[in-house]
Amino acid sequence: MDYRQESLKKHYEWQGKIEVISRAPIKSKEDLSLAYTPGVAEPCLSIQKDLDQSYSLTRRSNLVAVVTDGTAVLGLGDIGPEAGMPVMEGKCALFKTFADVDAFPLCIKSKDVDEIVRTIYLLSGSFGGINLEDISAPRCFEIERKLKEICDIPVFHDDQHGTAIVVAAALINALKLVKKEMSNVKIVINGAGSAGIAIGKHLLNVGAKHITFCDRFGIICRGDENNNSAQEEIAQLTNLDCRKGTLSDALAGADVFIGVSAPNLVTEEMVKSMASDAILFPMANPTPEIMPDLAKKAGARIVGTGRSDFPNQINNVLAFPGIFRGALDARASCINKEMQIATSYALADLVSEEELSEDNIIVSALDTRVAPAVAEAVKRAAKETGVARI
Repeated sequence: MDYRQESLKKHYEWQGKIEVISRAPIKSKEDLSLAYTPGVAEPCLSIQKDLDQSYSLTRRSNLVAVVTDGTAVLGLGDIGPEAGMPVMEGKCALFKTFADVDAFPLCIKSKDVDEIVRTIYLLSGSFGGINLEDISAPRCFEIERKLKEICDIPVFHDDQHGTAIVVAAALINALKLVKKEMSNVKIVINGAGSAGIAIGKHLLNVGAKHITFCDRFGIICRGDENNNSAQEEIAQLTNLDCRKGTLSDALAGADVFIGVSAPNLVTEEMVKSMASDAILFPMANPTPEIMPDLAKKAGARIVGTGRSDFPNQINNVLAFPGIFRGALDARASCINKEMQIATSYALADLVSEEELSEDNIIVSALDTRVAPAVAEAVKRAAKETGVARI
């Protein structure tokens, strides 16, 4: 099947992937009076007296805003907010399908950080959570940081943290197979944008100690003149020996490669130079940094990509529906690092020791156990860290 053309055909047919359905029956004069005026005044007054009642008397407790400015949509780049709408609708459909979370797409016509932050904040009282999506780096870091400072509901940039959480889950299980420890392995991350930096930070939180970043200029070291502020921040925590060189230099002797960059950047020779039982997650879409068959031929033990037509798909849909389900159910004020770590281990645990294999290190996105398991782990971590409000 030509998915691109078939998808275009289906989108013309669907004319949108989501719709609003009334939960209140309005079939009589009495129904109208209860759902709307005059009866609706009473819940309004209750919320006026106690804003927390907005969670009980409206759909806010189950409603997430999926927000983009259209500057980093899929691998298409800055295509604008309107052009990003099909992706945001798709995200909303996934929220509903996998975790019964109602999500609404908001595509903002601005690239100004403060204007975007102000817009989202002004709307935040209508939602139980904010999912940021497809916003270019380094602006995405600043937008998320500023929103977290002023919003009292969870703010989560899925391109960063969702990716990082699932990568960590896959790596936890891959390391079990090759009998290596997270604290000992040498990890190379190619791509120091939003996803790459979030992956690095999250892996540090789950115990990684030896991480080296690369970008188009080569190995990233603290103080490099090419570093932006986010790269300089992560450079202070990684490549502690301040090695210099190319991606090829970084991969020599490395145990793990994680790619969130561009197609065909890793050669068979580079894979051959890695440590024995090498683990590769080339996740550039649609064409990975190296194709799985070539990586395996060159000696890789385990390979995972972002694609559904290869084993070990590393897919954000494993994380964000259940994370928001758990955060909403706990009425959490944020999604903290402990909740994210708990999600990685919950996902890893869904693959039993008996099921674990080189072609099965991460659970399928269609496995119905995923969202409930993640939600439960998130709720537990929210309560343990004091950010749950119910």
